[in-house]
Amino acid sequence: MPRSLRARLLAAFLVVVAASLGTVGLAVLLTGPRYFAEAMGHLPGDPMGQAMANATQAAFTDAMRRALLAATVIAVVTATLVSLAVAARIARPITRLAGAAQRIAAGHYAERVELDEPGEIAELATSFNEMAGSLEATERRRIQLVGDVAHELRTPLSTLDGYLEGLEDGVVAPTPQTWRLLRDETSRMTRMINDLSELWRAEAHQLPLHLEAVDASEVARQVAERFRTRAEPRGITLELPAAPAVALADRDRLAQILSNFLSNALRHAPDGSAIRVATATGPDLVRVSVEDEGPGLAAHQLEAVFERFYRVDAARSRAAGGSGIGLAIVRALADAMGGQAWAESDGPGCGAVFFLELPSASPVPLTES
Repeated sequence: MPRSLRARLLAAFLVVVAASLGTVGLAVLLTGPRYFAEAMGHLPGDPMGQAMANATQAAFTDAMRRALLAATVIAVVTATLVSLAVAARIARPITRLAGAAQRIAAGHYAERVELDEPGEIAELATSFNEMAGSLEATERRRIQLVGDVAHELRTPLSTLDGYLEGLEDGVVAPTPQTWRLLRDETSRMTRMINDLSELWRAEAHQLPLHLEAVDASEVARQVAERFRTRAEPRGITLELPAAPAVALADRDRLAQILSNFLSNALRHAPDGSAIRVATATGPDLVRVSVEDEGPGLAAHQLEAVFERFYRVDAARSRAAGGSGIGLAIVRALADAMGGQAWAESDGPGCGAVFFLELPSASPVPLTES
């Protein structure tokens, strides 16, 4: 049995041709002489007519067999050539897909297949390209994650190494403050690694999610209570929504997103200002927003703030400003729950609004609270 698709298609076509020719030839041989005799006819009792009929029928049968043999040879040759062309046309896109799959297996994740074939072949090529794109994105995230970890851990590791060397040489005294500083650095590295791990899993859609009907307004109020002790000493007012806004979401992940938004707002809000948390419900979505009166964002920063380790204030240290990937985690979590996250600002000095949009669990007319 041939192994290549092209050879198997050719064999299948030839089997069909052989069956068709055999059927036609057998039918002609069985029915042709009788129809010929009926068409010729002869007078009963005429020996000469009977002899001529027999000779004519024998000649017809011989000529018919020769013609069938010649037609069979011509048909087989023609069918072979046509079958080769058709099999090659059918097998060509499959061969291209197989070659592209081999190149992807070798690590060339940017490989794509462009096919103009209609029907199932086009659907196969589309699915293949989607799979290749997913693999390429996963590999890109993996490489970026490795680079991010190497870059972000360099500073705390250098600090630890310097203090440990100083302790070893006796230059740094082993005081409680020194040990506390070393512990803070290790805690910061642990937090950063945990955040990066969570970001990776969220972007790869590997986080376990329990989607249910959740009142986003209630979650916002619960999260805000944890931040009041940080807001009140600075005279910052937290304005919270009152009307329910039921979204289809994971309650814990929604709370995590709102915690990131409020933490970010408190970090940048001036003393004595207000932070407004609002919800809006629409026919098929729920929108939650957190607005502050901080320094605002320039147009080019509206997307950049959701990138890993981007910092609006480059002078702010990691220890004072968090790991720098909170908003990246927010966007990944929003996407994992079927929603989206973005920021808006009228420009520097005008404050900023961070939005989260999720599918609605109870469609209602668009309202805000």
